[in-house]
Amino acid sequence: MSSPTTAHDAKPGIIAEDLILLDADLGSTKDDVIARLARVLTDAGRASDADALRDAAMAREAQSATGLPGGIAIPHCRSAAVTTASLGFARLNPKVEFGAPDGDADLVFLIAAPEGAGAEHMKLLSSLARALVKPAFVTSLREAATPADVVALVEGVLAPKPPKAATPVTTTTTAPPAPTATADAAKHIVAITACPTGIAHTYMAADSLKDAGDRAGVTVHVETQGSSGSTALDPALIASAEAVIFATDVGVKGRERFAGKPVIESGVKRAINEPDKMVAEALRAGGDPNAARVSGTAPGASAAAAAGGLGWGTRLRQILLTGVSYMIPFVAAGGLLIALGFLLGGYEIKGVAEDIMTNNSLTNLPDGGLRIFIGAVLFQLGGLAFGFLVPALSGYIAFAIADRPGLAPGFTAGAVALFVGAGFIGGLVGGLIAGFVALWISRIAVPPWLRGLMPVVIIPLGATLVVGGLMFLVLGRPLAAITTGLTNFLNGLSGSSVIILGIILGLMMCFDLGGPVNKAAYAFATAGLSVDNEASLRIMAAVMAAGMVPPLAMALSSTLRPKLYSEAERENGKAAWLLGAAFISEGAIPFAATDPLRVIPSMMAGGAVTGALIMSFGTTLSAPHGGLLVFFAMNNFFLFLLALAIGTVVSAALITAAKQFAGKKPAEIVDEPVAVAA
Repeated sequence: MSSPTTAHDAKPGIIAEDLILLDADLGSTKDDVIARLARVLTDAGRASDADALRDAAMAREAQSATGLPGGIAIPHCRSAAVTTASLGFARLNPKVEFGAPDGDADLVFLIAAPEGAGAEHMKLLSSLARALVKPAFVTSLREAATPADVVALVEGVLAPKPPKAATPVTTTTTAPPAPTATADAAKHIVAITACPTGIAHTYMAADSLKDAGDRAGVTVHVETQGSSGSTALDPALIASAEAVIFATDVGVKGRERFAGKPVIESGVKRAINEPDKMVAEALRAGGDPNAARVSGTAPGASAAAAAGGLGWGTRLRQILLTGVSYMIPFVAAGGLLIALGFLLGGYEIKGVAEDIMTNNSLTNLPDGGLRIFIGAVLFQLGGLAFGFLVPALSGYIAFAIADRPGLAPGFTAGAVALFVGAGFIGGLVGGLIAGFVALWISRIAVPPWLRGLMPVVIIPLGATLVVGGLMFLVLGRPLAAITTGLTNFLNGLSGSSVIILGIILGLMMCFDLGGPVNKAAYAFATAGLSVDNEASLRIMAAVMAAGMVPPLAMALSSTLRPKLYSEAERENGKAAWLLGAAFISEGAIPFAATDPLRVIPSMMAGGAVTGALIMSFGTTLSAPHGGLLVFFAMNNFFLFLLALAIGTVVSAALITAAKQFAGKKPAEIVDEPVAVAA
């Protein structure tokens, strides 16, 4: 019989002595620590690009800080730069702030997984994360004398050796009686834990809740919806549970399984930091007839809509953002294809593309040859993809409310909105009606033999009839009139009115850098985008140019006045040049997260200037994304560049002045810890 295989033997890439730094000074910020550990992994041949690995880990930090109680931090990520699933470890001296509620961290694991890490690797990484909630393991890490000791400790939790078999003893024993469960011990709670990457917090939260349940005398059954796979909770366990805990930073998969159960809901880190409180709250909710309960809604935004304690404003915002997020790929693909069609076939292609596609082929080219034919193909493809904009918006709004049964009525409502001329506004209204009608039908009590038909036949059919009838018979014409009136209003804007609209759009694009306000302005521009409507093309140009200002301004400021920024911020500034040029407003988030009171107003000022200039110049843009890469879709690229450059300089000058004169001195800023907000 072969000897047991250790984790190090089986998976030599997970941990090794050359990945460990003991009692090391890696800098004063978590940016410095992560960058150094990324370099250690790269130098050891575990990653191909230290900067890419660092950026991936910092992007995860931006979602939520990875510091944990007890002086621990577990920055982690998946990245295409990682060639072997690996653990980099540093025992820090001095400690560094990682966002833990009780102070700085001295034990830091950088958990790096390849983009397509296999299930076995993910299980090993999650095993380490679970061990970090065990006080004995953490104490052993602090007492380890050499890197070899750390390797042995980590391998021990990744693949613990089985206990030695005891020498058989021949004796007659009587099996002990089964323990008698007390009333409290008979109680149990079910829980779901999930974090964005599904590597660490998912499993640490699960173990924390289980341990808290043991202390409270109840059993906590946890379904971990993470990267190393999970086993769905038994429906019988769910049905008999006192309550359910959702400790997630992402949508709950299969949320409808818990319909009607009392619910306690939070982010995943609260289950790690305050598991005892969450278990106690769940037990109280189980005995409270007025406690918040799970409705039969879906993952994603629908989960938020069902959660107790969320206001209707928040629920509605999350529902609408779900629809917008699913709509954007149709907008981007369709809009860019249309723009490419214009590039090859000229603007006159919009009048002849359908005729060319009907009457011509590769063997029967139209006048103008292959270039015109390909231009027509691209334009027609883009038009067809763009035609899904309103149905996709409406369908996924309904999906966010009622899960898959809401898709068919939602898409139908969007199609009806297009048919009656209600457009984007009709899609919003139709999606909401379809979703809530589908949700209402799903709550109707039906006999068991009919339940199987509910999600695939009865709910879609009933909701489609209701929303279709309302849209055709009652709401269609009024919504179409509103849409027509708005279009005419925008087309009629001139002078100061159009400049004010540009200012408003610029302010919105720079307010939260990819957040709800930014997305609202972007959705307004893309939903009305039409090659036959010059006003919509000017709005699209203003929105894109203003959204490019923040990352470009931060790149410019950090390049011209580097002493005002930390080393990590200067590195972010280098990347922000490309992000800004590609219309990725999120490139300014690392700066705004550390200094929002100075960064955000400065960015809004530049965005407002750019939006106003674009509108006053009359610059148009027929592509909804791409930044400078879609220069061919602009009617005057040089005026677009001028407006963008002026706004960028305004924002860069304001943020530079604010950091120079309205805050700490440069020398203090250089050494200041940089904490990326959740």
